[in-house]
Amino acid sequence: MNSNRLEAFSDGVLAIIITIMVLELKVPEGTDLAALKSVLPVFLSYILSFIYVGIYWNNHHHMMHAVQKINGGILWANLHLLFWLSLIPFVTGWIGENHFSELPMALYGAVLLMAASAFFILQNRILAVQGKDSLLAKALGNDLKGKASPIIYIIASFYNPWIAGVLYIMVALIWLIPDKRIEIIFRDKE
Repeated sequence: MNSNRLEAFSDGVLAIIITIMVLELKVPEGTDLAALKSVLPVFLSYILSFIYVGIYWNNHHHMMHAVQKINGGILWANLHLLFWLSLIPFVTGWIGENHFSELPMALYGAVLLMAASAFFILQNRILAVQGKDSLLAKALGNDLKGKASPIIYIIASFYNPWIAGVLYIMVALIWLIPDKRIEIIFRDKE
């Protein structure tokens, strides 16, 4: 089977995740700038999480573009990824409402770590089906960004919430620039 239904389902779930996050943004009580100060932590956590969901959507899309066939293992690995991503609205709300305090930030990092691990599992299930000589395998190469991200999440868990937040932002910035490896491989193939 091809990946069209898997990609469409994943796109729908990611759209719902973003919708849930934006619905958690509450309108401030007042009409001056001071009123915005009370919702600033929630808004900042929304921005970071929106970027993370966007990064996963972008990379998922590129990876699925390189997939020739899928099987049940890939479907389950994809659901595993979507499960962890579906927890992002919860932890986003928790860190925002509690002004980036220690336990919410640690759980936010744990969800990011599990999502990164799930993406790695999905990627490896796809590679197992596509083969080590597939275009995707060639595009991924040693996948330095994919290996560095979980390590940074683990390191962040040992620091105070503000340092952890900086590390989470750093990982997002690493991934914010779209990964061109798959695009390059397909462009060179044409």
